[in-house]
Amino acid sequence: MPSRRYLALFLPTWPTDILRRREPELTGPIVLYEHIKGGLRLAAIDGQAASLKLSVGQNLADARAMVPGLTVREIDRPWLAAIFADFADWHSNASPLVAVMDDMTAFGDLVLDITGVAHLFGGEAPMLRTLLTRLRALGYTVAGAIASTIGAAWAVSHFARSQVVPPDQTAAVLDPLSVAALRLNPQQAAGLTQMGLKQIGQLPGRDRKALQARFGVSLLQRLDQAYGRAEERLTPRLPLAERHAERRFVEPIGLMDDVLMCAHDLAIQLGLRLEGEGLGAQAFHLFLYRVDHQVMTMSVNSGRPTRDPAHIARLFANRSERLQGDYDAGFGIDMIRLAASSVTQLDALQLGAFVAQDGAEDLDRLYDRVSSRLGPLAVVRSKFVNTHIPERAVKLEPVIARTADDPHAAPDPTRLRPLRLLPAPEPITVFAQVPDGPPNSMVWRRVSYKFVKASGPERLATEWWRAGRQLQLLGSDNHQKGDDVTAAQEALSEQSPAYREGQYSRDYYIAEDSSGRRFWLFRQGLFGYASQLDWYMQGFFP
Repeated sequence: MPSRRYLALFLPTWPTDILRRREPELTGPIVLYEHIKGGLRLAAIDGQAASLKLSVGQNLADARAMVPGLTVREIDRPWLAAIFADFADWHSNASPLVAVMDDMTAFGDLVLDITGVAHLFGGEAPMLRTLLTRLRALGYTVAGAIASTIGAAWAVSHFARSQVVPPDQTAAVLDPLSVAALRLNPQQAAGLTQMGLKQIGQLPGRDRKALQARFGVSLLQRLDQAYGRAEERLTPRLPLAERHAERRFVEPIGLMDDVLMCAHDLAIQLGLRLEGEGLGAQAFHLFLYRVDHQVMTMSVNSGRPTRDPAHIARLFANRSERLQGDYDAGFGIDMIRLAASSVTQLDALQLGAFVAQDGAEDLDRLYDRVSSRLGPLAVVRSKFVNTHIPERAVKLEPVIARTADDPHAAPDPTRLRPLRLLPAPEPITVFAQVPDGPPNSMVWRRVSYKFVKASGPERLATEWWRAGRQLQLLGSDNHQKGDDVTAAQEALSEQSPAYREGQYSRDYYIAEDSSGRRFWLFRQGLFGYASQLDWYMQGFFP
Protein backbone atom coordinates (compact mmCIF):
# COMPACT_ATOMS: atom_id res chain seq x y z
CA MET A 1 0.00 0.00 0.00
CA PRO A 2 1.21 3.55 -0.66
CA SER A 3 2.67 5.44 2.26
CA ARG A 4 0.83 8.71 1.59
CA ARG A 5 -2.40 9.73 3.29
CA TYR A 6 -5.23 11.72 1.74
CA LEU A 7 -8.22 13.56 3.21
CA ALA A 8 -11.29 13.95 1.00
CA LEU A 9 -14.09 16.42 1.72
CA PHE A 10 -17.51 16.04 0.11
CA LEU A 11 -19.91 18.99 0.11
CA PRO A 12 -23.09 17.61 -1.54
CA THR A 13 -25.13 20.81 -1.22
CA TRP A 14 -22.37 23.32 -1.97
CA PRO A 15 -24.38 25.34 -4.58
CA THR A 16 -27.28 25.97 -2.23
CA ASP A 17 -25.10 26.36 0.88
CA ILE A 18 -23.01 29.12 -0.69
CA LEU A 19 -26.19 30.82 -1.91
CA ARG A 20 -27.67 30.73 1.59
CA ARG A 21 -24.44 32.20 3.00
CA ARG A 22 -24.52 35.01 0.43
CA GLU A 23 -28.21 35.72 1.10
CA PRO A 24 -28.93 34.92 4.79
CA GLU A 25 -32.51 36.14 4.43
CA LEU A 26 -33.43 33.08 2.34
CA THR A 27 -35.65 30.60 4.20
CA GLY A 28 -37.26 27.32 3.30
CA PRO A 29 -36.11 24.79 0.69
CA ILE A 30 -33.88 26.05 -2.14
CA VAL A 31 -33.36 24.54 -5.58
CA LEU A 32 -31.30 25.56 -8.60
CA TYR A 33 -32.43 24.79 -12.13
CA GLU A 34 -30.86 24.75 -15.59
CA HIS A 35 -32.00 24.36 -19.18
CA ILE A 36 -31.67 20.74 -20.37
CA LYS A 37 -33.02 19.61 -23.74
CA GLY A 38 -35.48 22.46 -23.98
CA GLY A 39 -36.83 21.96 -20.45
CA LEU A 40 -36.14 23.29 -16.97
CA ARG A 41 -34.62 20.64 -14.72
CA LEU A 42 -33.37 20.76 -11.14
CA ALA A 43 -29.57 20.93 -11.06
CA ALA A 44 -29.02 21.24 -7.28
CA ILE A 45 -31.15 20.97 -4.17
CA ASP A 46 -30.55 21.58 -0.47
CA GLY A 47 -31.27 19.23 2.42
CA GLN A 48 -34.78 20.57 3.04
CA ALA A 49 -35.76 20.05 -0.59
CA ALA A 50 -34.38 16.51 -0.50
CA SER A 51 -36.46 15.71 2.60
CA LEU A 52 -39.53 16.81 0.63
CA LYS A 53 -38.84 14.11 -2.02
CA LEU A 54 -37.37 16.49 -4.60
CA SER A 55 -34.44 15.17 -6.64
CA VAL A 56 -31.83 16.40 -9.11
CA GLY A 57 -33.05 16.05 -12.70
CA GLN A 58 -36.70 16.53 -11.77
CA ASN A 59 -38.88 18.84 -13.85
CA LEU A 60 -39.06 22.33 -12.30
CA ALA A 61 -42.82 22.57 -12.82
CA ASP A 62 -43.37 19.30 -10.94
CA ALA A 63 -41.13 20.49 -8.11
CA ARG A 64 -43.09 23.73 -7.74
CA ALA A 65 -46.33 21.80 -7.71
CA MET A 66 -45.04 19.52 -4.93
CA VAL A 67 -43.57 22.38 -2.85
CA PRO A 68 -45.43 25.68 -3.43
CA GLY A 69 -43.11 27.80 -1.28
CA LEU A 70 -39.96 26.68 -3.07
CA THR A 71 -37.11 29.19 -3.56
CA VAL A 72 -35.91 28.83 -7.15
CA ARG A 73 -32.76 30.25 -8.74
CA GLU A 74 -30.93 29.50 -11.99
CA ILE A 75 -27.58 27.78 -11.51
CA ASP A 76 -24.39 29.57 -12.56
CA ARG A 77 -21.84 26.79 -12.94
CA PRO A 78 -18.80 28.94 -13.89
CA TRP A 79 -19.38 31.19 -10.87
CA LEU A 80 -19.80 28.22 -8.54
CA ALA A 81 -16.62 26.62 -9.88
CA ALA A 82 -14.64 29.84 -9.38
CA ILE A 83 -15.93 30.33 -5.82
CA PHE A 84 -15.19 26.71 -5.00
CA ALA A 85 -11.63 27.09 -6.29
CA ASP A 86 -11.08 29.98 -3.85
CA PHE A 87 -12.68 27.86 -1.15
CA ALA A 88 -10.15 25.11 -1.93
CA ASP A 89 -7.24 27.54 -1.62
CA TRP A 90 -8.39 28.41 1.89
CA HIS A 91 -7.79 24.78 2.92
CA SER A 92 -4.07 25.20 2.27
CA ASN A 93 -3.92 26.37 5.90
CA ALA A 94 -4.40 22.70 6.81
CA SER A 95 -2.18 21.17 4.12
CA PRO A 96 0.02 22.76 1.44
CA LEU A 97 -1.29 20.29 -1.18
CA VAL A 98 -4.97 20.91 -1.94
CA ALA A 99 -6.76 19.97 -5.16
CA VAL A 100 -10.27 20.18 -6.55
CA MET A 101 -11.49 16.74 -7.61
CA ASP A 102 -13.33 17.60 -10.80
CA ASP A 103 -13.78 14.02 -12.03
CA MET A 104 -17.53 14.11 -11.49
CA THR A 105 -18.27 17.80 -11.01
CA ALA A 106 -16.36 21.10 -10.99
CA PHE A 107 -17.38 21.84 -7.41
CA GLY A 108 -18.16 19.88 -4.26
CA ASP A 109 -15.11 17.61 -3.86
CA LEU A 110 -11.74 18.44 -2.29
CA VAL A 111 -8.73 16.28 -1.56
CA LEU A 112 -5.80 17.18 0.70
CA ASP A 113 -2.49 15.38 0.88
CA ILE A 114 -1.99 15.28 4.65
CA THR A 115 1.18 13.20 4.66
CA GLY A 116 3.35 14.53 7.45
CA VAL A 117 0.95 17.25 8.64
CA ALA A 118 -1.69 15.37 10.66
CA HIS A 119 0.45 15.53 13.81
CA LEU A 120 -0.06 19.32 13.85
CA PHE A 121 -3.72 18.65 14.69
CA GLY A 122 -3.02 15.84 17.17
CA GLY A 123 -3.47 13.00 14.70
CA GLU A 124 -5.60 12.04 11.70
CA ALA A 125 -8.88 11.66 13.58
CA PRO A 126 -8.63 15.06 15.34
CA MET A 127 -7.62 16.67 12.04
CA LEU A 128 -10.66 15.24 10.24
CA ARG A 129 -12.91 16.26 13.10
CA THR A 130 -11.45 19.81 13.13
CA LEU A 131 -12.01 20.35 9.40
CA LEU A 132 -15.54 18.96 9.48
CA THR A 133 -16.48 20.96 12.57
CA ARG A 134 -15.33 24.30 11.21
CA LEU A 135 -17.08 23.77 7.88
CA ARG A 136 -20.33 22.77 9.55
CA ALA A 137 -20.05 25.84 11.78
CA LEU A 138 -19.94 27.93 8.60
CA GLY A 139 -23.21 26.35 7.43
CA TYR A 140 -21.93 23.73 4.99
CA THR A 141 -23.15 20.18 4.74
CA VAL A 142 -19.96 18.12 4.59
CA ALA A 143 -18.63 14.60 4.92
CA GLY A 144 -15.01 13.49 4.93
CA ALA A 145 -12.67 10.55 5.05
CA ILE A 146 -8.95 9.83 5.35
CA ALA A 147 -7.42 6.91 3.47
CA SER A 148 -4.21 5.79 1.80
CA THR A 149 -5.48 6.44 -1.73
CA ILE A 150 -7.41 9.29 -3.31
CA GLY A 151 -9.98 6.88 -4.72
CA ALA A 152 -10.61 5.24 -1.35
CA ALA A 153 -10.95 8.57 0.45
CA TRP A 154 -13.41 9.83 -2.18
CA ALA A 155 -15.45 6.60 -2.06
CA VAL A 156 -15.74 6.56 1.71
CA SER A 157 -16.65 10.26 1.94
CA HIS A 158 -19.46 9.77 -0.59
CA PHE A 159 -20.84 6.32 0.26
CA ALA A 160 -19.96 5.71 3.91
CA ARG A 161 -19.84 7.62 7.17
CA SER A 162 -17.00 10.03 7.86
CA GLN A 163 -14.07 8.03 9.17
CA VAL A 164 -10.34 7.38 9.12
CA VAL A 165 -9.44 4.26 7.15
CA PRO A 166 -6.25 2.57 8.43
CA PRO A 167 -3.82 1.56 5.67
CA ASP A 168 -4.39 -2.15 6.27
CA GLN A 169 -8.19 -1.78 6.21
CA THR A 170 -8.58 -0.18 2.77
CA ALA A 171 -9.85 -3.32 1.04
CA ALA A 172 -12.20 -4.22 3.90
CA VAL A 173 -13.83 -0.77 3.76
CA LEU A 174 -14.05 -0.59 -0.03
CA ASP A 175 -15.43 -4.08 -0.72
CA PRO A 176 -19.03 -3.50 0.52
CA LEU A 177 -19.43 -0.10 -1.16
CA SER A 178 -21.43 0.45 -4.34
CA VAL A 179 -19.56 0.28 -7.66
CA ALA A 180 -20.57 3.92 -8.20
CA ALA A 181 -18.00 4.77 -5.51
CA LEU A 182 -15.27 4.15 -8.10
CA ARG A 183 -16.13 7.47 -9.81
CA LEU A 184 -17.69 5.73 -12.81
CA ASN A 185 -20.02 7.37 -15.30
CA PRO A 186 -23.73 6.48 -15.04
CA GLN A 187 -23.56 4.11 -18.02
CA GLN A 188 -20.74 2.06 -16.49
CA ALA A 189 -22.43 1.89 -13.09
CA ALA A 190 -25.76 0.85 -14.65
CA GLY A 191 -24.08 -1.82 -16.79
CA LEU A 192 -22.29 -3.36 -13.81
CA THR A 193 -25.51 -3.39 -11.80
CA GLN A 194 -27.33 -5.19 -14.62
CA MET A 195 -24.64 -7.86 -14.54
CA GLY A 196 -25.20 -8.33 -10.80
CA LEU A 197 -21.93 -6.61 -9.87
CA LYS A 198 -23.25 -4.13 -7.32
CA GLN A 199 -20.35 -3.99 -4.86
CA ILE A 200 -16.73 -3.06 -5.42
CA GLY A 201 -15.56 -6.28 -3.77
CA GLN A 202 -17.13 -8.31 -6.60
CA LEU A 203 -14.88 -6.79 -9.27
CA PRO A 204 -11.31 -7.90 -8.35
CA GLY A 205 -12.16 -11.55 -8.95
CA ARG A 206 -13.64 -11.02 -12.41
CA ASP A 207 -11.82 -11.42 -15.71
CA ARG A 208 -10.08 -8.10 -16.32
CA LYS A 209 -10.00 -8.45 -20.09
CA ALA A 210 -13.74 -9.02 -20.20
CA LEU A 211 -14.39 -6.02 -17.97
CA GLN A 212 -12.15 -3.85 -20.11
CA ALA A 213 -13.79 -5.00 -23.33
CA ARG A 214 -17.25 -4.08 -22.07
CA PHE A 215 -16.67 -1.08 -19.79
CA GLY A 216 -13.39 0.38 -21.00
CA VAL A 217 -9.96 0.74 -19.45
CA SER A 218 -11.19 3.52 -17.14
CA LEU A 219 -13.01 0.97 -14.97
CA LEU A 220 -9.84 -1.01 -14.30
CA GLN A 221 -7.88 2.19 -13.76
CA ARG A 222 -10.31 3.46 -11.11
CA LEU A 223 -10.34 0.05 -9.45
CA ASP A 224 -6.56 -0.14 -9.25
CA GLN A 225 -6.29 3.43 -8.03
CA ALA A 226 -8.78 2.84 -5.24
CA TYR A 227 -6.96 -0.26 -3.97
CA GLY A 228 -3.53 1.33 -4.38
CA ARG A 229 -2.30 -0.87 -7.20
CA ALA A 230 -1.98 2.14 -9.52
CA GLU A 231 -0.70 5.59 -8.62
CA GLU A 232 -3.03 8.59 -8.74
CA ARG A 233 -1.56 12.04 -8.29
CA LEU A 234 -3.39 15.19 -7.35
CA THR A 235 -2.81 18.53 -9.04
CA PRO A 236 -2.51 21.14 -6.26
CA ARG A 237 -4.24 24.47 -6.70
CA LEU A 238 -1.31 26.42 -5.24
CA PRO A 239 2.34 25.64 -6.05
CA LEU A 240 4.13 23.75 -3.35
CA ALA A 241 6.56 25.89 -1.39
CA GLU A 242 8.86 23.61 0.55
CA ARG A 243 10.33 26.50 2.52
CA HIS A 244 7.82 28.57 4.41
CA ALA A 245 7.00 29.95 7.83
CA GLU A 246 3.54 30.51 9.26
CA ARG A 247 1.76 31.90 12.28
CA ARG A 248 -1.71 31.20 13.62
CA PHE A 249 -3.61 33.68 15.79
CA VAL A 250 -5.87 32.98 18.72
CA GLU A 251 -7.82 36.14 17.84
CA PRO A 252 -8.07 37.26 14.18
CA ILE A 253 -6.20 40.40 13.11
CA GLY A 254 -7.29 42.89 10.48
CA LEU A 255 -4.97 45.91 10.24
CA MET A 256 -2.38 46.03 7.46
CA ASP A 257 0.23 47.24 9.95
CA ASP A 258 -0.27 44.07 11.99
CA VAL A 259 0.06 41.97 8.84
CA LEU A 260 3.34 43.67 7.91
CA MET A 261 4.73 43.24 11.44
CA CYS A 262 3.91 39.54 11.28
CA ALA A 263 5.46 39.33 7.79
CA HIS A 264 8.71 40.77 9.21
CA ASP A 265 8.75 38.15 11.99
CA LEU A 266 8.09 35.37 9.49
CA ALA A 267 10.85 36.75 7.23
CA ILE A 268 13.29 36.35 10.14
CA GLN A 269 12.24 32.71 10.61
CA LEU A 270 12.39 32.01 6.89
CA GLY A 271 15.76 33.76 6.56
CA LEU A 272 17.26 31.61 9.32
CA ARG A 273 16.05 28.47 7.59
CA LEU A 274 17.46 29.56 4.24
CA GLU A 275 20.74 30.50 5.89
CA GLY A 276 20.98 27.07 7.49
CA GLU A 277 20.64 25.48 4.05
CA GLY A 278 22.96 27.96 2.34
CA LEU A 279 20.18 29.21 0.05
CA GLY A 280 18.60 32.45 -1.09
CA ALA A 281 15.31 33.16 -2.85
CA GLN A 282 14.09 35.65 -5.42
CA ALA A 283 10.32 35.21 -5.07
CA PHE A 284 8.34 35.51 -1.84
CA HIS A 285 4.62 34.92 -1.34
CA LEU A 286 2.48 36.06 1.58
CA PHE A 287 -0.80 34.16 2.12
CA LEU A 288 -3.45 35.75 4.35
CA TYR A 289 -6.12 33.28 5.48
CA ARG A 290 -9.39 34.92 6.45
CA VAL A 291 -11.86 33.35 8.83
CA ASP A 292 -14.56 33.45 6.11
CA HIS A 293 -12.69 30.84 3.97
CA GLN A 294 -11.01 33.40 1.69
CA VAL A 295 -7.31 33.69 0.90
CA MET A 296 -5.49 36.86 -0.09
CA THR A 297 -2.02 36.66 -1.60
CA MET A 298 0.80 39.11 -2.13
CA SER A 299 3.90 38.20 -4.12
CA VAL A 300 7.13 40.14 -4.50
CA ASN A 301 10.34 39.50 -6.41
CA SER A 302 13.94 40.41 -5.75
CA GLY A 303 16.51 41.23 -8.39
CA ARG A 304 19.04 38.89 -6.79
CA PRO A 305 18.75 35.93 -4.40
CA THR A 306 18.37 37.17 -0.84
CA ARG A 307 17.43 36.05 2.64
CA ASP A 308 17.74 39.43 4.36
CA PRO A 309 14.59 39.71 6.56
CA ALA A 310 14.59 43.51 6.56
CA HIS A 311 14.73 43.65 2.78
CA ILE A 312 11.99 41.01 2.34
CA ALA A 313 9.70 42.84 4.78
CA ARG A 314 10.36 46.14 3.02
CA LEU A 315 9.34 44.64 -0.32
CA PHE A 316 5.97 43.64 1.13
CA ALA A 317 5.55 47.06 2.71
CA ASN A 318 6.08 48.66 -0.69
CA ARG A 319 3.67 46.25 -2.33
CA SER A 320 1.00 46.98 0.28
CA GLU A 321 1.03 50.64 -0.80
CA ARG A 322 -0.32 49.53 -4.21
CA LEU A 323 -3.32 47.81 -2.64
CA GLN A 324 -4.93 51.05 -1.49
CA GLY A 325 -8.65 50.26 -1.11
CA ASP A 326 -8.42 46.68 -2.40
CA TYR A 327 -7.29 45.30 0.94
CA ASP A 328 -10.18 43.73 2.82
CA ALA A 329 -9.54 41.59 5.89
CA GLY A 330 -13.21 40.59 6.09
CA PHE A 331 -14.00 39.26 9.57
CA GLY A 332 -10.29 38.92 10.33
CA ILE A 333 -7.19 36.93 9.45
CA ASP A 334 -6.44 33.90 11.59
CA MET A 335 -3.30 32.64 9.83
CA ILE A 336 -0.42 34.11 7.79
CA ARG A 337 2.08 32.10 5.78
CA LEU A 338 5.27 33.36 4.11
CA ALA A 339 6.72 31.11 1.41
CA ALA A 340 9.87 31.35 -0.72
CA SER A 341 10.36 30.11 -4.27
CA SER A 342 12.96 30.47 -7.03
CA VAL A 343 15.53 29.22 -4.54
CA THR A 344 19.22 29.14 -5.48
CA GLN A 345 22.55 28.70 -3.72
CA LEU A 346 23.82 31.72 -1.81
CA ASP A 347 27.06 32.28 0.06
CA ALA A 348 26.92 31.37 3.71
CA LEU A 349 28.00 34.88 4.72
CA GLN A 350 25.66 37.64 3.62
CA LEU A 351 26.09 41.07 5.17
CA GLY A 352 22.97 42.49 3.53
CA ALA A 353 20.32 41.87 0.93
CA PHE A 354 22.78 42.34 -1.93
CA VAL A 355 26.45 41.61 -1.36
CA ALA A 356 28.30 41.71 -4.67
CA GLN A 357 31.59 42.94 -5.96
CA ASP A 358 30.18 44.94 -8.85
CA GLY A 359 29.19 47.95 -6.75
CA ALA A 360 25.53 47.79 -7.86
CA GLU A 361 23.96 47.00 -4.47
CA ASP A 362 22.20 50.36 -4.18
CA LEU A 363 20.84 50.12 -7.72
CA ASP A 364 19.47 46.64 -7.06
CA ARG A 365 17.74 47.85 -3.92
CA LEU A 366 16.25 50.74 -5.87
CA TYR A 367 15.03 48.40 -8.62
CA ASP A 368 13.35 46.15 -6.05
CA ARG A 369 11.65 49.04 -4.25
CA VAL A 370 10.30 50.63 -7.42
CA SER A 371 9.20 47.31 -8.90
CA SER A 372 7.37 46.28 -5.73
CA ARG A 373 5.54 49.61 -5.69
CA LEU A 374 4.78 50.03 -9.40
CA GLY A 375 4.89 46.48 -10.72
CA PRO A 376 7.56 44.29 -12.34
CA LEU A 377 7.09 45.85 -15.79
CA ALA A 378 7.53 49.40 -14.54
CA VAL A 379 11.33 49.16 -14.41
CA VAL A 380 12.94 47.75 -17.53
CA ARG A 381 16.39 47.77 -19.03
CA SER A 382 17.67 47.84 -22.59
CA LYS A 383 19.22 44.60 -23.78
CA PHE A 384 21.19 44.24 -27.01
CA VAL A 385 19.95 41.74 -29.58
CA ASN A 386 22.26 40.02 -32.06
CA THR A 387 20.72 41.31 -35.30
CA HIS A 388 21.51 43.66 -38.18
CA ILE A 389 18.06 45.30 -38.19
CA PRO A 390 18.48 48.61 -36.34
CA GLU A 391 14.95 48.72 -34.94
CA ARG A 392 15.41 45.22 -33.51
CA ALA A 393 18.89 45.76 -32.07
CA VAL A 394 17.54 46.48 -28.56
CA LYS A 395 14.67 45.00 -26.56
CA LEU A 396 13.29 45.75 -23.11
CA GLU A 397 13.14 43.33 -20.19
CA PRO A 398 12.29 43.76 -16.47
CA VAL A 399 15.36 44.43 -14.37
CA ILE A 400 14.20 42.02 -11.66
CA ALA A 401 13.92 39.22 -14.24
CA ARG A 402 17.02 39.97 -16.24
CA THR A 403 18.64 37.35 -18.44
CA ALA A 404 22.25 36.86 -19.45
CA ASP A 405 23.60 39.21 -22.10
CA ASP A 406 24.66 37.85 -25.48
CA PRO A 407 28.38 38.64 -25.89
CA HIS A 408 27.92 38.81 -29.68
CA ALA A 409 25.04 41.30 -29.49
CA ALA A 410 27.02 44.36 -28.45
CA PRO A 411 27.09 47.03 -31.20
CA ASP A 412 30.24 47.75 -33.15
CA PRO A 413 31.62 51.06 -31.79
CA THR A 414 33.38 51.79 -35.08
CA ARG A 415 30.11 52.10 -36.99
CA LEU A 416 28.42 55.49 -37.09
CA ARG A 417 24.84 55.29 -35.83
CA PRO A 418 22.18 57.96 -35.18
CA LEU A 419 21.30 59.07 -31.69
CA ARG A 420 17.57 58.74 -32.30
CA LEU A 421 15.63 56.06 -34.22
CA LEU A 422 12.02 56.23 -35.31
CA PRO A 423 9.73 53.52 -33.84
CA ALA A 424 9.39 52.16 -37.37
CA PRO A 425 10.98 53.19 -40.68
CA GLU A 426 8.72 55.72 -42.41
CA PRO A 427 8.31 55.81 -46.22
CA ILE A 428 9.78 58.83 -47.98
CA THR A 429 10.05 60.07 -51.55
CA VAL A 430 13.67 60.49 -52.70
CA PHE A 431 15.10 62.14 -55.83
CA ALA A 432 18.58 61.22 -57.05
CA GLN A 433 20.67 61.99 -60.11
CA VAL A 434 20.85 58.28 -61.00
CA PRO A 435 18.60 55.47 -59.71
CA ASP A 436 21.35 53.79 -57.74
CA GLY A 437 23.06 57.00 -56.57
CA PRO A 438 22.92 58.93 -53.30
CA PRO A 439 19.82 61.06 -52.57
CA ASN A 440 19.70 64.71 -53.63
CA SER A 441 16.41 65.61 -51.93
CA MET A 442 13.45 63.98 -50.23
CA VAL A 443 9.83 64.55 -49.20
CA TRP A 444 9.05 63.34 -45.70
CA ARG A 445 5.76 64.02 -43.92
CA ARG A 446 4.78 66.43 -46.74
CA VAL A 447 7.91 68.56 -46.22
CA SER A 448 10.69 68.84 -48.83
CA TYR A 449 14.35 68.66 -47.83
CA LYS A 450 17.31 69.57 -50.08
CA PHE A 451 20.53 67.73 -49.32
CA VAL A 452 23.89 69.41 -49.70
CA LYS A 453 25.94 66.26 -49.13
CA ALA A 454 25.44 62.55 -48.54
CA SER A 455 27.68 59.61 -47.64
CA GLY A 456 27.19 55.92 -48.17
CA PRO A 457 26.01 53.40 -48.91
CA GLU A 458 26.38 50.94 -46.03
CA ARG A 459 24.71 47.69 -47.00
CA LEU A 460 22.84 45.70 -44.34
CA ALA A 461 20.69 42.61 -44.70
CA THR A 462 18.58 40.58 -42.32
CA GLU A 463 19.59 37.18 -41.02
CA TRP A 464 18.82 34.29 -43.32
CA TRP A 465 16.60 32.57 -40.71
CA ARG A 466 14.27 35.60 -40.62
CA ALA A 467 13.62 35.61 -44.35
CA GLY A 468 9.95 35.99 -45.22
CA ARG A 469 8.79 36.93 -41.70
CA GLN A 470 6.74 40.03 -41.09
CA LEU A 471 8.76 42.64 -39.23
CA GLN A 472 7.79 43.08 -35.55
CA LEU A 473 8.70 46.17 -33.61
CA LEU A 474 10.47 46.51 -30.30
CA GLY A 475 8.42 45.32 -27.32
CA SER A 476 5.93 43.24 -29.28
CA ASP A 477 7.24 40.02 -27.73
CA ASN A 478 7.00 41.35 -24.19
CA HIS A 479 3.61 43.09 -24.52
CA GLN A 480 5.21 46.40 -23.59
CA LYS A 481 4.32 48.40 -26.67
CA GLY A 482 3.09 51.91 -26.23
CA ASP A 483 0.47 53.63 -28.34
CA ASP A 484 3.08 55.25 -30.57
CA VAL A 485 4.79 51.94 -31.28
CA THR A 486 1.48 50.23 -31.97
CA ALA A 487 0.47 53.00 -34.38
CA ALA A 488 3.83 52.78 -36.10
CA GLN A 489 3.44 49.03 -36.49
CA GLU A 490 0.01 49.48 -38.08
CA ALA A 491 1.32 52.22 -40.36
CA LEU A 492 4.19 49.99 -41.39
CA SER A 493 1.80 47.20 -42.35
CA GLU A 494 -0.59 49.51 -44.18
CA GLN A 495 1.89 51.70 -46.05
CA SER A 496 4.30 48.93 -46.98
CA PRO A 497 2.59 45.53 -47.18
CA ALA A 498 5.65 44.05 -48.92
CA TYR A 499 8.04 45.13 -46.18
CA ARG A 500 9.19 41.79 -44.82
CA GLU A 501 12.39 40.70 -43.17
CA GLY A 502 14.88 39.08 -45.47
CA GLN A 503 13.01 40.11 -48.61
CA TYR A 504 15.39 42.98 -49.49
CA SER A 505 18.81 44.28 -48.58
CA ARG A 506 19.18 47.83 -47.33
CA ASP A 507 21.60 50.52 -48.51
CA TYR A 508 21.98 53.15 -45.79
CA TYR A 509 22.98 56.79 -46.44
CA ILE A 510 23.75 59.72 -44.16
CA ALA A 511 22.31 62.86 -45.75
CA GLU A 512 22.69 66.45 -44.54
CA ASP A 513 20.39 69.30 -45.59
CA SER A 514 21.14 73.01 -45.88
CA SER A 515 20.15 73.62 -42.21
CA GLY A 516 22.74 71.16 -40.92
CA ARG A 517 20.26 68.42 -40.04
CA ARG A 518 21.53 64.92 -40.74
CA PHE A 519 19.22 62.02 -41.57
CA TRP A 520 19.76 58.28 -41.71
CA LEU A 521 18.01 56.93 -44.82
CA PHE A 522 18.01 53.61 -46.53
CA ARG A 523 17.02 52.26 -49.89
CA GLN A 524 15.31 48.88 -49.75
CA GLY A 525 16.26 46.46 -52.49
CA LEU A 526 19.12 46.10 -54.95
CA PHE A 527 19.22 48.06 -58.20
CA GLY A 528 18.77 45.72 -61.14
CA TYR A 529 17.22 42.93 -59.04
CA ALA A 530 14.08 44.56 -57.61
CA SER A 531 11.15 45.86 -59.65
CA GLN A 532 10.72 48.77 -57.22
CA LEU A 533 13.19 50.53 -54.93
CA ASP A 534 11.59 52.04 -51.83
CA TRP A 535 13.16 54.62 -49.56
CA TYR A 536 12.62 54.92 -45.81
CA MET A 537 13.58 57.32 -43.02
CA GLN A 538 15.28 55.47 -40.13
CA GLY A 539 16.67 58.07 -37.72
CA PHE A 540 18.48 61.34 -36.97
CA PHE A 541 21.97 62.39 -36.01
CA PRO A 542 22.61 65.14 -33.43
